[in-house]
Amino acid sequence: MTQQRGKFITFEGIDGAGKSTHIAFVSAYIAQRGIELLSSREPGGTPLGEKLRDLVLHETMHLETEALLMFASRREHLAQVIEPALQRGAWALSDRFTDASFAYQGGGRGLALAKLDALEQWVHPHLQPDVTFLFDVPLEVARARLDATRELDKFEQEKADFFAAARNEYLRRAAQFPQRFRIIDSTRSIAEIQAELASLLDTVLAA
Repeated sequence: MTQQRGKFITFEGIDGAGKSTHIAFVSAYIAQRGIELLSSREPGGTPLGEKLRDLVLHETMHLETEALLMFASRREHLAQVIEPALQRGAWALSDRFTDASFAYQGGGRGLALAKLDALEQWVHPHLQPDVTFLFDVPLEVARARLDATRELDKFEQEKADFFAAARNEYLRRAAQFPQRFRIIDSTRSIAEIQAELASLLDTVLAA
């Protein structure tokens, strides 16, 4: 029998949207069904990717350099972690993926989307997430959450117009690919959000 490919689930949203809070819940919900899974993040996910993450989050660089480093980390992440897991039937969860590059480098930074399209087609032409959970909140809610948290990286320190553009690009991507995006209203309580996630995951599990 041919091994069934595992599911690939990604988590997206502007900084402060609250997505990271729910990744552990989703991981536990899937694991309780006896499914092998791994949880990772971008940029990062591999030893090389984590070094690139540190550069991207803290060093000043040309916009195109930033985008190229994001996709370099992504290619390594896919080759070393995501693709092997999916091929053996495991589920892979990733805190951010290519939609984040469109939102941050494209929407926020203003890089031409055609360049990001080209990188996406080069780095993973035959692989897209099965489901993308987009955690969406108004900018003022996201900012209040960030202001109450740890020391901020260079993206988290950006101004409101950056995040407004990033959020708009996320929503544009969600409208472009409605078959895989699930927009989560992240202004609600954790219990309400997790109830919705459980329902959505049950649908994925049944597919």
